[in-house]
Amino acid sequence: MKSLAAQFLPKKHDEILNVWMNQQLLHEGLREDLMPNDDLRKDSDELLKAILEVIKKDNFSDVNPDEFEKVNEVLAGISTSRAMNGFSPRETALFVISLKEGLRIVLEKNIEDPKALYDEFVRISTFLDKLSLVTFETFIKGREEVILRQTSEISEISTPVIQVWDGILALPIIGTLDSSRTQIVMESLLVKIVETESTIAILDISGVPAVDSLVAQHLIKTVSATRLMGAECIISGIRPEIAQTIVHLGIDLSGINTKASLAHALKFAFNLKRLEVRKAGEFKKIAAE
Repeated sequence: MKSLAAQFLPKKHDEILNVWMNQQLLHEGLREDLMPNDDLRKDSDELLKAILEVIKKDNFSDVNPDEFEKVNEVLAGISTSRAMNGFSPRETALFVISLKEGLRIVLEKNIEDPKALYDEFVRISTFLDKLSLVTFETFIKGREEVILRQTSEISEISTPVIQVWDGILALPIIGTLDSSRTQIVMESLLVKIVETESTIAILDISGVPAVDSLVAQHLIKTVSATRLMGAECIISGIRPEIAQTIVHLGIDLSGINTKASLAHALKFAFNLKRLEVRKAGEFKKIAAE
């Protein structure tokens, strides 16, 4: 025989939803800055419908069978959405747990026997605790996906390839170079070399906090890849402390053109291109002579 909760709760959807929403709207932790109340009601309604469908089948113990697929799908969507909107894992888990109070109120209205009421509430409470754990796990996965995507976007933004002159590119590198970021740097630079048919590329590392043997190897790989594309590579931003570190590590950069600043590197690139930059007044003076 089905439990009392399984018999009548699925028929009380509207009543449960209204009680649950009233409690959430009155809760001091309500985050209207992150989610409009209409969206909160939509999420609550969707989750409650999925949960009541499972309760109807009188399954309060195992949250892994196929019949929980819809519930887990809804929880995954809500958790991922909240992770992207800035909710904390605690706030997301409490959203599910807060349904307990709404269900308790409805249970009290429909069950007169104290022992039966206690048994049904314990069953429901344990059930929602398990769902909150699923929510927490899904939230963490969603947050990790957001972090990975943001890290990728930041890496792309922090490695812009700039065309400073016809045939001359500059790539300012900010932050630490690791294997994955070096790959992004190389791909961006090589694609830009092909697009602009440039013959000189300047890698500015003035924004790199420190250079060790691993960072140096990444730079050398980038220089080698650039040369394979038929372009000369210049490394600028070699600060005194970085120069000392490179010497102490015994790293050989003798085959690579290095300059102290981007300005010096650009001047060197102009010389390689046989270009000369003069002030406007100097051109007038030369023309007058």
